[in-house]
Amino acid sequence: MTIGARVLKTGLAVALAIYLSELFGFPSPIISSIAAISIQPSISRSWQNTVDQLQTNVLGAILGLAAIKLFGQTAISVGLVCIIVIMICIKLRMEATIALTLVTVVVIMESDGQGWWFAAERFFQVLTGMGAAFAVNLLIFPPRPRKQFNDQVHEAFDELSLLLRMAISNELKEDVHRKEKEKLVGTLRKLEERYTLFEEERSLLPSRRQARARQLLISKQHIKALQQGADLLEAVEEHYFAAPEAGKWAKQFDDQIEDLTKYHEQILLKLEGKLKNGASFEPPEEREARLAMQLTEYLIQDPDERKRLVFVGSAVFEYAFHLRRLERLADQVMQRDAEGAERGAD
Repeated sequence: MTIGARVLKTGLAVALAIYLSELFGFPSPIISSIAAISIQPSISRSWQNTVDQLQTNVLGAILGLAAIKLFGQTAISVGLVCIIVIMICIKLRMEATIALTLVTVVVIMESDGQGWWFAAERFFQVLTGMGAAFAVNLLIFPPRPRKQFNDQVHEAFDELSLLLRMAISNELKEDVHRKEKEKLVGTLRKLEERYTLFEEERSLLPSRRQARARQLLISKQHIKALQQGADLLEAVEEHYFAAPEAGKWAKQFDDQIEDLTKYHEQILLKLEGKLKNGASFEPPEEREARLAMQLTEYLIQDPDERKRLVFVGSAVFEYAFHLRRLERLADQVMQRDAEGAERGAD
């Protein structure tokens, strides 16, 4: 079991919140500590969470004090204010702030009517905890969505490559295949989440915003290509082995998938700058055209029984299409980045 960065930073944020509570002379560090348990997976989300928490906690404090003045300090009034706060947070799409805002409401309404100064002190405790969390997230192992995204792209490709290369030959043990496929599905899901974090990041400089927009475009195509590879794997498993005379097509499909898998790998290497300039590795489209023609002739002979292999062929062609699009985008992004570097040098 490994300790992730967010786990470590949460502990550090709580420790810092307690230290600051003692430094500022707060009667108890509990509220600050609870507020510090808000480490987010990106700086952008961390800042947005801080802003949202400030808004909803101010609102909760005002509603709590108003309820005490109007209805007094009763269990029913506390419950009603909590319901109202929850409804407002949901309406404002700030559901993540509900728990801490309710803590603020309950503490203020259970304060025996000590008034605005008590509410302000509790608010500053919340602010201290959120500030500690934001500072720790910003200064200690700050999230790097782009690097994390690229690492997960390689992880997803490694898992996909193994499964695709063994798909037609069906040489993997069933339990191994199942585990590897589950890993691939999980990695693709994490990749979508990582892309969302990457998309939320903001750049202040115009030049950086343009470079980031290009990276977002190619990142989206990375996901599309990997997902299409996973769809090809599904098509092979569902249709290839159920197709009549599938064995006669084994070498053609196996060679085609091997070429595309290698092509995918070389695109990733190209983006990392590990290939020689001018290296050409795109699979010949003539082979795909020949396979399409052969599948068409094969289908015409018996459309009802032989359409399964056409589904597999279609998935192969779709995977190839998105890989070529990925390479074109890679070339454009690398060219624009090189031009930007030259302008910066001048």
